Amino acid sequence: MNRPWLLYGVHRAFGRWPFLICLYPVVLAYWLGSPLARRSSLEYLRRLHAAEPGLFSRRPGWRASLRHFTFFAETLLDKMLAIGGRIPRERVRFTGYEPMLAASRAGQGGIIVTAHMGCLELMQVAATWREGLRVSILVHTANAQRFNQILDRINPKASVRLLQVTDFSPATAMMLADRVAAGKFIAIAGDRVPVAGDRIARANFLGHQAELPAGPYLMAAVLRCPVWLLSCQHEGGGYHARIELMTQKVTLARQDRQAGLDEQAARFAGWMTARLRESPYDWFNFYPFWDPSPHGKRSD
Repeated sequence: MNRPWLLYGVHRAFGRWPFLICLYPVVLAYWLGSPLARRSSLEYLRRLHAAEPGLFSRRPGWRASLRHFTFFAETLLDKMLAIGGRIPRERVRFTGYEPMLAASRAGQGGIIVTAHMGCLELMQVAATWREGLRVSILVHTANAQRFNQILDRINPKASVRLLQVTDFSPATAMMLADRVAAGKFIAIAGDRVPVAGDRIARANFLGHQAELPAGPYLMAAVLRCPVWLLSCQHEGGGYHARIELMTQKVTLARQDRQAGLDEQAARFAGWMTARLRESPYDWFNFYPFWDPSPHGKRSD
């Protein structure tokens, strides 16, 4: 049994406080043994501090980084609880869902662009509470099948599924178009460029140029569907799940498609900054985010 399952078992058997007692030594050991993730955490926190003066009482140091890791570890538990349908409704505040639900009932699905921010697995809770909302999370990884098996193990009735896509072929486009036309939603991360090469966009994020995936906006342009933004961050003792419409339609000019992609990525980066201003420890990209990727494709 690996450590996440062991800690999940501690929580199920004894509750949250015994879980936390077991969790902190694990977090400290991981923090000490992961210099790249530790440096990346500090880089993010310090760039957020520079971009948003007054957000932290002092320049973030090792204590802030350790707190960042602890936030992530506690969120991992909540992810498993959310998948298992064990998050009480009163721990989650939902805002902005009504327009998306109305669109779904009318048979109009769309693209949901999200980030590695907070506990996005609460979409499973939203899908259960919000009249059968159906979401497929698009990933570029072979781990999709394994994750779906974990979903089935924790909650066989889970209505959120990972959908593995290796390329955006005509067959893939048709499959996604059918889902969107049926009032379903395709969720995709907008803050992590796939390792194995994909079209990228560039935008200013926390005062520095960052590479972001262009895939969500290319997909929306092809499918001619709305783009929504989803966040689910810590708020008090629970979470605030919020969805908002980014655009009804993505139109890319033929003569300069890259400029259009960069514009959409800039809007997404501005949205991320606003959300992290509210909950600065909720972004979980523990790698050198601002380093340019050797795999990104920018030429037409």
